[in-house]
Formats: sequence, C-alpha cells, structure tokens
Amino acid sequence: MNSFFMPAIVLGAALIAGSATAAISVKDDGGNTVTLAQPAQRIISLAPHATELIFAAGGGERIVGTVGYSDYPAAALQIPRVGSHQQIDVERIIALKPDLLVVWLHGNSERQLEHVRKLGIPFFFSEPKKLADIPGSVERLGILMGTEQQANKTAAAERKELARLAAQYRNRPTVRMFYQVWGKPLYTLNGGNILSDVMRLCGGENVFAHLPVSAPTVTTEAVLLENPEVMMTGDRQAEKSAGLEIWKSYKNMLAVKNDNLFSVNADLVNRAGPRLIDGAAMMCEKLELARSRRTAKALVQP
Repeated sequence: MNSFFMPAIVLGAALIAGSATAAISVKDDGGNTVTLAQPAQRIISLAPHATELIFAAGGGERIVGTVGYSDYPAAALQIPRVGSHQQIDVERIIALKPDLLVVWLHGNSERQLEHVRKLGIPFFFSEPKKLADIPGSVERLGILMGTEQQANKTAAAERKELARLAAQYRNRPTVRMFYQVWGKPLYTLNGGNILSDVMRLCGGENVFAHLPVSAPTVTTEAVLLENPEVMMTGDRQAEKSAGLEIWKSYKNMLAVKNDNLFSVNADLVNRAGPRLIDGAAMMCEKLELARSRRTAKALVQP
C-alpha cells in the first residue's frame, strides 16, 4: 500500500474508534448532567413510573432490578426486586452491578441513595412535572441506552396524542374540580402536581391548586366551601364513584346534584409515566360529561 495514504487511514481509524467510545450526556429532571462512557446495559429502576419509561424507550430487557409495584408492562413482573420506593436493599443493588440507576426524586431514601452514589454508579433522577415532560423523558433515556430509534418513535406518538387532546379541549368551558387522592385522612393535590397539568389540559381547574404542599390534607369543610362541579378519584375498582361515596350525603354540593362523582383508572393516573397520557384522555372525557350535564339541566329548566 502506498505510504502516502497510511496517515489518513490511521487518522480515520482513530476517529471511528473515538466516536464509538464517545461519552453520552443528558440532563435529568433534577438539572444534573448524567454522563455514561457507553450506552447503559444494566439498569436498576427505583420507581414504577421509571420502569414504564424505560420500557417505552426500548430498554426493558436491560432492567436488572426494580422495586415493588413495578407491574407494567407484564414483563416488568419478572424483574428481580431490590426493595420498595421507600426502602432499598443496597447490597442487592451493588451485587447486580448496574451501570445506571433511574431514581424518583422524592421516592427513595436519600441516605441510602447517597451511599450508593459514593460507589460511582451514575444516577438519572426522574420526576416529570408536566405531561410534555413524559416524551422528553423517554427520549433522554433512549439516548442513555442507545435505543434512540424506539424512544423517538414512542415520544413522537405521545406528542401527537397530547396535541390532539389539547386541540380538542383547549377552548372548552372551565370545570372546577376536586381530586381526591385518599379519603381518610382527606388528601388532594396542588397545582404543581403533574395531575393538575392533566386537569388543565382537559379544561379543568383544581380548586386546591393554590396550596403550597404537593399532596396536602384538607378538611371536609374546605371542600364544601369550594363546592366543586366535579369530584374525581383514581381507583382500580369498577364502581363509578369508588372512594367518593362519603360525599353523597351532601345533597347541596354541585358535584352531587349533577351526579359528577367520577372514578378513573388509578393505574393510568397515579404514575408520571407513558400511561398517564391515556389517563388524561379518560379524565377529559369525564369533564366533558360534566359539561353535557350542564346543558341537560338547562334544557329541563322551566
């Protein structure tokens, strides 16, 4: 071979080798830069919503450990558990030799996580705050795993569905609503929770959006004073108003008068993962039903 071409060949080979081992970097939901030397192959997911995001991004087979309640998709049930979202088995995590941990910002023990962090395992903090953050999370996880093709396809479909819902409901009349997380004690959500973003998408107004705590307790009297048009909860049972029966005795409440006590599928609305977009469609349908009942009542007025 002509020696004239040798330097070019060597340089080309070096560039190829360099690009093959180039570091991968993304920003996580905590604003931290997460850098990997190569695509993640052994991932531990420390939150159920994170497990769903990883699967959506095309990396489900790379999850070597997760926590309780990581039950979707069905394949997630076969993944070994390393604890719960509140208590993790640090020794088990170390034994699984992960090259990436996907962690919920508020769900895991900070003390335990700090111990794991000192071992040098990269962390990706996951906490989508708005619906639009979900496809972005899928894309960033896809970059970290080298599964961009699947991740980008999924994210594009999610954005298309969110745009469809926005176009359908953005000009609909506002519906004041109360979302009940739990009945005893009475828990709700403030405006910073991602589910309030779902309400806004559907033309709903969270009557307790102004409260400073993300999941505040409220009194029965406070709910009665707000007199919401719709009361909603997430429940796995089939009953239309599961968990909301406590309000039926308050006959003068607008939501009770109009029969607007709604239950939505908890599996679709309780996690900030891809299925929340399906949950948003369901919530929008419930609020549209409440609007139709306004019209029906007006038609029967003398």
